[in-house]
Amino acid sequence: MLSTLAPGKVNLCLLIGAPRPDGLHPLVSLVQPDFKKLVAYSSVSHLGFVMLGIFALTVQSVQGALMVMISHGISTGALFFLVGVVYERRHTRLISDFGGLWKVMPVFSVIFLVVMLSSIGLPGTNGFVGEFLVLLGAFRKEPTFTICATSGVILSACYMLWMYQRVIFGAVTNTANEGLKDLSRRENLVFAPLLILIFVIGLFPNPILSRIQPSIDRTITLINSRALAARNAEARVGMREVGIEPCCPDQGMITPGAGAP
Repeated sequence: MLSTLAPGKVNLCLLIGAPRPDGLHPLVSLVQPDFKKLVAYSSVSHLGFVMLGIFALTVQSVQGALMVMISHGISTGALFFLVGVVYERRHTRLISDFGGLWKVMPVFSVIFLVVMLSSIGLPGTNGFVGEFLVLLGAFRKEPTFTICATSGVILSACYMLWMYQRVIFGAVTNTANEGLKDLSRRENLVFAPLLILIFVIGLFPNPILSRIQPSIDRTITLINSRALAARNAEARVGMREVGIEPCCPDQGMITPGAGAP
């Protein structure tokens, strides 16, 4: 469907339907009192970078969009696991019901720290690779939207760090948290592969980038060629409407609803 539209129309469709990586969703996350809702809204904010990468339609930005999707599945999935761990023990997701968990659940707190830093895109973790490539590739074609997206990076660090500070640090103000058990061996085994992937992708992204490069090149070439054909077809129609017959035959003209061969 997108291949039958001109680039401007494609960009408009993507822009209208995109979760925006600007300050809107991070601000919604910032005021959430619920642990799980905060993670959910942060997930929507991260997916805005995917739309920005496709919107710019450069090789680097599309590479970054794919990396963000891969990293999102790892980091956000781990965050939801962590929310489930504390909910299973306390049966509440309110951030105000926690505090001082570093003293009673040190292993949980360390894993939470690593996953949280990967979610906000700390260099050396999986989250940094995708967001950096999206911003780098999108700035060349869409500098205005890219500058707006950087506010999302800053605000995501604000709400994640503030949430971590309220849940993990400080004194144990709620007596119900004093007897919480740390992660079991089974739970550690669940988080182990996710932690390994966070650092492997963050430090060695090239094996993934090199494998997705050919597909990205073909996809961008296809979209650009179909967009050019669509513009030519629109130009011929416009010439006929004013009584001018095009000198070239209608080769490659794309009709509505026609897809890729």
